[in-house]
Amino acid sequence: MSEYRLAERPALDVLAALGYQPLSPEAALAMRQEENRVILKPVLTEALQALNGIALADAEAIYNDLATLSDNEDWQRKLRGGYSRRLAGKNRDQPIALVDFKVPGNNRFHVVRQFRVAAQRPRVADIVLFVNGIPLVVIEAKSPLKATAKAGEAFEQIKQYERDIPRLFVPNAFNIVTDGIVTLYGATGASSSFYAPWPDAWPRTRSEFVDDLAKDLWCLAEPSRLLDLLGHFIVFETDPETGRKLKKVCRYQQFRAVNKAAQRVAEGIHRKGLIWHTQGSGKSLTMVFLALKLKTHLTLDAPALANPNILALTDRIDLDTQISSTFVACGLPNPKQAASVAELREAVARGGNGQILLSTIFKFAGSRDPIPNSENWIVLVDECHRTQEKDLGAYLQATLPDARFFGFTGTPIKSTDKDTYARFSIEGEGYLDKYGIDDAVRDGATVPILYEGRKTDWAINEAEIDILFDRWFLDLPDDKREQLKRKGLTLATIAKHPERVRLIALDIWEHFKQVCAPDGFKAQIVAVDREAVILYRAALASVIAADLVKGGMDADAARTKADAMIACVYSKSQEDNKPSEDPDVAALRTELERHYLDDAAEKEAKKAFKAFGQEPSFLIVCDKLLTGFDAPIEAVMYLDKPLKEHGLLQAIARTNRTCSLKRPDGIEITKPHGRIVDYIGVTGHLDEALQSYRSEDVENALRDIAILRNDLKEAHARYRSQKRAMGLEGMDEKAAAYAAGKLVTAGREDEWFDLQRLARNFINVFGDLSPDPAILHFTNDVKWAAAFLRLATQVIAKDESLDHRHYTGKIRDMLEAHVHATGLSTTIRLRAITDPNFADDFATEEKTDAELVEAFVRKSAELRRVTRELVDKNPAQYGRFSERVLEIIRRFEEGQIAAAEGLREFEDLTGGINAEQGAHAELGMDERAFSILRIMEALAPDTRHGTLQEAAIAIGAIYAGAQASQPAFTFMPEYLRSLRQQVRRILSERGIAGTKPIREAVEEFAVHAYIGGH
Repeated sequence: MSEYRLAERPALDVLAALGYQPLSPEAALAMRQEENRVILKPVLTEALQALNGIALADAEAIYNDLATLSDNEDWQRKLRGGYSRRLAGKNRDQPIALVDFKVPGNNRFHVVRQFRVAAQRPRVADIVLFVNGIPLVVIEAKSPLKATAKAGEAFEQIKQYERDIPRLFVPNAFNIVTDGIVTLYGATGASSSFYAPWPDAWPRTRSEFVDDLAKDLWCLAEPSRLLDLLGHFIVFETDPETGRKLKKVCRYQQFRAVNKAAQRVAEGIHRKGLIWHTQGSGKSLTMVFLALKLKTHLTLDAPALANPNILALTDRIDLDTQISSTFVACGLPNPKQAASVAELREAVARGGNGQILLSTIFKFAGSRDPIPNSENWIVLVDECHRTQEKDLGAYLQATLPDARFFGFTGTPIKSTDKDTYARFSIEGEGYLDKYGIDDAVRDGATVPILYEGRKTDWAINEAEIDILFDRWFLDLPDDKREQLKRKGLTLATIAKHPERVRLIALDIWEHFKQVCAPDGFKAQIVAVDREAVILYRAALASVIAADLVKGGMDADAARTKADAMIACVYSKSQEDNKPSEDPDVAALRTELERHYLDDAAEKEAKKAFKAFGQEPSFLIVCDKLLTGFDAPIEAVMYLDKPLKEHGLLQAIARTNRTCSLKRPDGIEITKPHGRIVDYIGVTGHLDEALQSYRSEDVENALRDIAILRNDLKEAHARYRSQKRAMGLEGMDEKAAAYAAGKLVTAGREDEWFDLQRLARNFINVFGDLSPDPAILHFTNDVKWAAAFLRLATQVIAKDESLDHRHYTGKIRDMLEAHVHATGLSTTIRLRAITDPNFADDFATEEKTDAELVEAFVRKSAELRRVTRELVDKNPAQYGRFSERVLEIIRRFEEGQIAAAEGLREFEDLTGGINAEQGAHAELGMDERAFSILRIMEALAPDTRHGTLQEAAIAIGAIYAGAQASQPAFTFMPEYLRSLRQQVRRILSERGIAGTKPIREAVEEFAVHAYIGGH
């Protein structure tokens, strides 16, 4: 009941206060007519009549149309006004409004709790929000007292619902999970890593709300804001490399910035604004959302928004491609790239108003003639500080003198940059909207960037180049040294000394092996120039190959692998293919030609770099890919080139993208931070490099790794304090696990939850800091804590702990080795039911009481896992086994049975599972057809068994045939309908009653069991 009292009930109260009319589950079911339907039919038909002035018969026909939709994007389009239908007595289609966006009060808002949807696996959603009878938001409420990580169980529930009752999520806008204290939201189908809070209640403040739950639900579900989110802030973006569609909902800073800008256009008072959203926080999407709102303005009615032209400008070709592809991928209406000002003028003259054009700022160089009617243009300028170069801003202003200008930047504008502020900002305002570095890290939109200075003797102080030159080039012949000096001593000369490059390449490889390789993350090396790129490539390939040979690999295979791990990205020069009498120059030019990647090859290399498990692991660059290149998998930048101001801020942000990798073994790894490993000393003078910015804008651009050392000490101290408070100090891992179990039984579960949280934090900070020498002092405590957590989770939750799966690879192996070294593997390593040793625990003779309890705990975890997996395959077939496992555990915990008796019951249950798994063979049936038989037995218990068996075989053959001929049949509504008709015919021909529930349950099973190739 705590879940209802602490989370669900407060949420319902807030929603009722926001204007949602509560409906009981029974009242909602009457409106749905059947449990497997999700639309409130009378509410929708009444709304359709009121909004469109149509007859009831037409409204019911529209309801029937909508009830058959099976695509979330199609629903989204129709909700936004993209739906038309031919009404009775009419000779052409007419648009049909499903929602009144401009007048929220004209819609009907309902909230239903405990919303049950019938399916093969029926599910009950905690809270569902309806607009005009259409379910748009699902809310999962969880108790804050539960042991799971905050909202972790709620995410699992949402994912289960999306899988098992997809009908509820076809019209869905987004989902919310809350424990009454913390509230997160995410798009339909999003993984838990993409759920986020909505901390800023703009234009209101936190103080206006009684608590965070009231604030959060107002931000996300207040009727007018929900309609704004639905109308303008949801897009479906197609990944150009994989072709997969991802649904995306805006973040709070995007909602805030877009609405500030749109309101400014609607009011018509100010004609400009400056928006800083730090790199990696979704700036390109912010521009898309703004263009979408300006273009469709479903919730706004203003003359200035009647039919505006929108021009999105970038500062480079690669960003132009990035922005345009984002616009196109998000399905924005009619975006077109303008290759020149002439083309822009032509498009305006030919197309009139309502256009979206994309171009680069440099196309305006030299343009002085104004475009007619430029007041109807809204210009979105990306990296707007670049407009001040070469008078580009003046040319842009001359071409579009009366346009509205909104400047976007991913880095802060320098305090000395008066021109950018003057062109894009209202006097005294600064930024129209600011989402800085600290904001993004706090929200998890980006990861923090750690700075790590390596080997001060490798750093280069430009003021001491003469001294450094004599030191590094002491071994050169005098004439060669003089020749180099005559060419002019530069920082690059020192940076490219072969021995320095070799030593740094060795250090890079050792660092990479410990920080990136265990988890599959990748790295970028920034060299001082193109020649240095080639030198680093040769040195790094040599170091990697030598290390692989040392590990037992054949020399040729090692060289091939090392070469595959490295790609170089640089621009071509006209000098590259020219002959030279200098053998060093000739050799360098040959290598520059050999490793140069043309556009197609560079695109492939970048694609492979971004992909988990593919090579290359290293990209070596000098100028390219330091801006506008998004590769979340990049965790480290090895910096050996002096960078300044914007260049430095943009380059280091290559590592700040969030990233979660799913390994083949199912383990999911999240990137904790990006790292800048500085070899040249540039970040040692970061304050000096960034002094032209406002200090509050850049104070946390980089965090020194020394900060993490303090974090580790603090995390360790808090963990040890809680461990002592629970009386676990001095025990081994196993004894401590059982002692913790007794404390929980005695009602001290909150202490166990605290220790769990503090221990995990300690282990994670340890992993983040590794391989820093500061971790060595804490290694033994980390090993103890990790093993204890796994054991205690089994003892207390009677389940398999997944703790080690969430640690980074670089410490996971260490922890696993410790588990075996301390003899804990028999307790921890759970066995499958097919393992010949699975039955060992059932022998109760000659076991001590402690050993019996340990065996019972292990069997509880193993059988819970086994039955959970089997129930996922077919609840009708295996549900009774899962329930029995939980019942045996409950009786043991309540002292009704001893461990030995529980083990005997588990043994009997295991025999039942094995018999059930082999039952299909005894009947001579295919396993999946037998599962269909079990479903039919439950739904038609009075029918002769031979008849059911015959029908199950025939139905299984139909779905097997569909799988063979149409592997994607589960996504083909018409094809599924024809299969349902065939199933109905099979059932009817055999006189089997109640065909509809059987058909629905069988289809729910079949779309999972017969998916894809077999």
